[in-house]
Amino acid sequence: MARIKCHYLDCVFIDEGMCSAAAIEVDPDSGCMTYNPNAEAATNEDWEEEEEELEEWEEVDGEEDDDDLWPEEEDETY
Repeated sequence: MARIKCHYLDCVFIDEGMCSAAAIEVDPDSGCMTYNPNAEAATNEDWEEEEEELEEWEEVDGEEDDDDLWPEEEDETY
């Protein structure tokens, strides 16, 4: 039996990164036709909250001076 690695993260047929469907149908233009999103999948609201959190972190990160993070290297000549 062939094992198919799937890149959909929210499909009901995903089992440890592999497709567990008894049969699959793949369309070259549309992708996996067997794909069925999990009912527990993230909603758009969840994504919006995550994006807001990332923006907050970016604002905090932007306040630091990158030069202070790395010690200056001395020129070593051989």
